[in-house]
Amino acid sequence: MIKELDLVVLRTDLPELGLSDGDIGTVVMVHEDGAGYEVEFTALDGETLAIATLDASGVRPINGRAIASARRVVA
Repeated sequence: MIKELDLVVLRTDLPELGLSDGDIGTVVMVHEDGAGYEVEFTALDGETLAIATLDASGVRPINGRAIASARRVVA
């Protein structure tokens, strides 16, 4: 079960928010016992880039066999 403050991985591109499949965000609110999530996506310097409301299928939890990568965000 994904909880508030868990890190999650985006499962799809959200070009309207400047987000890409694989971006990592922090769950800031859980809706209806995990039916959906409010997820904050930040740059490495801590700047909030987007907050997205996503259904459960839009994210996945991070597991121990994951590697993070960095990409430049276009303003």
